[in-house]
Amino acid sequence: MEVPGQARDGDTTFTTRFAPSPTGPLHLGHAYSAILAHDMARAAGGRFLLRMEDTDLDRCRPDYEAGIVEDLTWLGLSWDGPIHRQSEHIAGYNARLEPLATRGLLYPCSCTRSDIRAALSAPQEGVQHNVYPGICRGRPMETRLPGDALRLDLAAALEALAGADLGFTETGPAHQGRHRVEPDTAMRDIGDVVLSRKGEDIVAYFLASAFDDADQRISHVIRGEDLFAFTPVQVILQHLLGLPTPVYHHHRLIRDEAGKRLAKRDDARALAKFRAEGASPQDIRRMVGL
Repeated sequence: MEVPGQARDGDTTFTTRFAPSPTGPLHLGHAYSAILAHDMARAAGGRFLLRMEDTDLDRCRPDYEAGIVEDLTWLGLSWDGPIHRQSEHIAGYNARLEPLATRGLLYPCSCTRSDIRAALSAPQEGVQHNVYPGICRGRPMETRLPGDALRLDLAAALEALAGADLGFTETGPAHQGRHRVEPDTAMRDIGDVVLSRKGEDIVAYFLASAFDDADQRISHVIRGEDLFAFTPVQVILQHLLGLPTPVYHHHRLIRDEAGKRLAKRDDARALAKFRAEGASPQDIRRMVGL
């Protein structure tokens, strides 16, 4: 039995990761998340990994990745091992869904392409997740067409997990404690999520992340509190796929003067701009409250 927060094969080394999407420059919010994860790992004598969540092949660019590496190096952060790029593993992610299809837990969906593409993207604060009404539910896998997405039949998945301890441990300041994924709440708030899309080499953020966290033996996931609501989806997938559940730490967000979460379009707060203006890594730490 896997123990939450414990890596496989008895390896209890504290291991975490910083996993940006190279779709723009890093800003102060990224700096806070990366520094926090790095410092927590180093304080525990553990490992800090760098992962590029670059499955959006239309928006991710090599120059943005190079900028991320430059910014993190300037901040004085170091990572263990090579950079892991999700774009190099998309076929593997999709292949590992086969057991769920065999168990009748997936179905093809040909609903609006733009809606499906949006559903595959990383979540953003303030963007409402619309629960899918189940239009294609019940379609057999053999009817899948080019361009169709694969959805998780959540009701069937929860039935298959009846009796399982669907929970996770949270150490972040806003949600600290043990959380249980309640089936009724999951049906109401999550629904039949999209996991991948055929013919476009696209996989869902939370699916690729779940696989990578297991493969990289991540013991602690440290990320912004805007992703807390997506954790139950990952916990369900972890149980379905036989993956361990790490400890989660959702930290506070860095906001602008109006209280809005920083985004990559906030170039005024880009680390490269602060660096060009003469700021030091210590200045950045002070700016984000570290």
